[in-house]
Amino acid sequence: MSNSDRDDARSVAPAFLALSCVGLLSSPALAQDAPTSDPQQGPRLGGATVTATAIDEEGYKAERVESPKAVAPLLDTPRSILVIDKQLIQDTGAATLADALRTVPGITFGAAEGGNPIGDRPFIRGFDTQGSTFLDGVRDIGAQTREVFAVEQVQVVRGSDSTLGGRGSAGGSINVISKLPQADTFARLDGSFGNADYKRITGDVNYRLSEQVAVRLAAMWHDQDVAERDAIWQKRWGVAPSITIGMGGPTRLTAAYYHLDTDELPDSGIPFLYTIANAPAGNTVTTPAMGEVTTAGGQTGRVKRTNFYGLKDRDFRDSHTDQFTLRAQHDFGGVTLRNTTRYSHTWQAYSFLLPDDSQGNVFGTASTNPTTGAAAARGDILTGGYVWRRANTRYGYTNSIVNQTDLYGTFETGSIKHSFAIGAEISWEKARRGAFVLATGSTISPRCNTATVARYYCTSLFDPNPNDPWVNYASDTSNVQVPISKNLPITETQQDANTKAVYAFDSITITDQLILNLGIRYDHFQSKVQPGLAATALPTARYTVRRSDGIVDYQAGLIFKPTKETSLYVSYATASTPPNSLIGEGREDNALGSVGTTIPNSAAAQAFSDALKVQRTKSFEAGAKANLFGDALALTGAVFQTETTNARVTSDANTVEFIGKTRIRGFEATASGNITDKWSVFGGYTYLDAKVRDGGYTSLAVAAITDPVTKEIIQPATSKAVVSVNTGKQLPQVAKHSFTMWTEYKVTPAFTLGGGAFYTSRIYGGYADNRSASQDAAGVITVKPATKTLARAVPGWWRFDARASYTINDHFQLAVNAQNLFNKLYYNQVYTSHYASIAPGRTVFGTLTVKY
Repeated sequence: MSNSDRDDARSVAPAFLALSCVGLLSSPALAQDAPTSDPQQGPRLGGATVTATAIDEEGYKAERVESPKAVAPLLDTPRSILVIDKQLIQDTGAATLADALRTVPGITFGAAEGGNPIGDRPFIRGFDTQGSTFLDGVRDIGAQTREVFAVEQVQVVRGSDSTLGGRGSAGGSINVISKLPQADTFARLDGSFGNADYKRITGDVNYRLSEQVAVRLAAMWHDQDVAERDAIWQKRWGVAPSITIGMGGPTRLTAAYYHLDTDELPDSGIPFLYTIANAPAGNTVTTPAMGEVTTAGGQTGRVKRTNFYGLKDRDFRDSHTDQFTLRAQHDFGGVTLRNTTRYSHTWQAYSFLLPDDSQGNVFGTASTNPTTGAAAARGDILTGGYVWRRANTRYGYTNSIVNQTDLYGTFETGSIKHSFAIGAEISWEKARRGAFVLATGSTISPRCNTATVARYYCTSLFDPNPNDPWVNYASDTSNVQVPISKNLPITETQQDANTKAVYAFDSITITDQLILNLGIRYDHFQSKVQPGLAATALPTARYTVRRSDGIVDYQAGLIFKPTKETSLYVSYATASTPPNSLIGEGREDNALGSVGTTIPNSAAAQAFSDALKVQRTKSFEAGAKANLFGDALALTGAVFQTETTNARVTSDANTVEFIGKTRIRGFEATASGNITDKWSVFGGYTYLDAKVRDGGYTSLAVAAITDPVTKEIIQPATSKAVVSVNTGKQLPQVAKHSFTMWTEYKVTPAFTLGGGAFYTSRIYGGYADNRSASQDAAGVITVKPATKTLARAVPGWWRFDARASYTINDHFQLAVNAQNLFNKLYYNQVYTSHYASIAPGRTVFGTLTVKY
């Protein structure tokens, strides 16, 4: 499909969505009040009714997690859980899952690069959670940028919880609850318009067709530029229809479909100023090259926050997600049997700019450029002030079929009460990915010279032009223009996995004051990978590497209730992350391995896979919870320690070993709900002391020694292992301090004022030093201590938001949201090297809401 055809097709989507929602809104049968709680008729998801209550009159407090595995209310659950309700999502103006998660303290976000595709990559308590995201309790694998138009609530579970979700979940997990049919008939349409050409329409219509049948349709169209960023734009649309048969009865069947289609120019942000090669002596914390910068060559200029180093004629991202869900459940008195089956397909393709500083081209490596020899003839630029427009490319898909059966309910053994859940899960997952073929100057060193600038492979640090007329050539030095194409199928990597699991949970009320919470899960996880080979390899060279792991995880917690409204608890939980648990869609250190210099053939790759170990995590937690003001406000506080062992690192023999250790100690406190009937709050504070206790080793190259006369090799080249620079450092992607607070106050019954304050302290992306090693004629190796250490980091920041809303009558409301009210320049993602993503500037938009 051509770009013009694609734009024409996408332009139809908003019109169709708006007209369909308006048509439903105009139906006389929908002209009634907003839905209310009806525990007799609402479909139960996990022992509790999901209601579409007018929660804007109840605040942001949730009573329980909507999951069959949540066998107790939040007050009686011995772990830290925070629930983001749809009302908070609406009030804060969140449009994506990442937007919604920013209201939760202690969550940071990693960037895309290397083995990490573009998509949601949240970190909870310092651990990557991209593979521990669930939809209605079912694992939602596959890289994607998730929307919230069809979201009822988002549940954030903090602490190791493989018992709840299976593999992964070292620091916690995220469970997204879908909007499904409800007992009442209602409709809502929201239309937003703001600066940076912000346009958004969402609709949510629920219709009770009969006593037994209800249908629901959520839909969205979104189109915007990004405030304070040149060239960047985002377009997407989605629909989520669903139907429930058997409303209010003991047997219910729900069928749901979700589709999201996105089209955007992705933004990676700003390069770092220094590499270890050109950093000043001593300890240096390099930050993105922003503001006034003076290069090694003495050029001084200003890097603006609007600078975009990508190319409109090259960079793109298209993606779509399709999910089909079928759920059947039956109530047997106090016990419910539920079966959920989901097929999910996610696909994306992109050419993603990575503003690369790896050869020192940003700051520079010399004060003058070469004037003689081949370097001068090429016009090598060594004085800095240039950004290499490296392109990370990918195309691929992830498919999964998951079937999950849960039996949950309550029973009594004498005076002891049990709230239990048992279940089983079977899943099949497949991911395949490849890369595009395009020339970007990657074979030229140094990256920036007269020719690469002329071809727009490099651009000015101070004045980049996204409209540069870039074209693709057959190679970096060819003059033959060719279209961007997919690489050959033999270069594509395919991952397959299947899981068989059983689990059980029990909340045991021993007395009114003492509750014991137990859980256990067994997973049998099998995966295999067909590594991509060189394009010149024969098809018969393809091979498969296999891996199988049996994993047992468990949790235990004890709750003491001084009063009905308070609880004190201690808990212990484990998590297990087997190799390839992300089936190639995430961290490279989780992969089974692929062909390369260290794994040259199938036998070596299989041996490498066989030697891998499951990464283990354990969490200790103690906390207190209280419901105040007639259960209107929930307060929680917890101290915790999480330890990880068996992390994959490099050994002192320059081989892979499983000696890596991290430890995170911390404290968190949260509040959610109503302080008064007019004042609502949501947020809290998290402190994380996260350390790499053992980062393994780094291998330093040791040059060969030759006889100066005979030129014979006296000592061959070798290597020397030294303790990793990461050992003892703050864990990357972790903010030591984070604070979030959203609050709203009803000035009058019709007029509400609200706002948010968000703080994140400095986050490190990675570390480096310049230690080196040499040997003498006797083979004695000497390690030269580092004269430079470099940490890549983004500074801490405060951001403030504001909101005002006015309810005209029962059917109409006007609201204005100002996100990043003071236009703060800050970075919302940081990668280990190269770059950090810059957050949008001030975004102000008004929303008209129509409700029936």
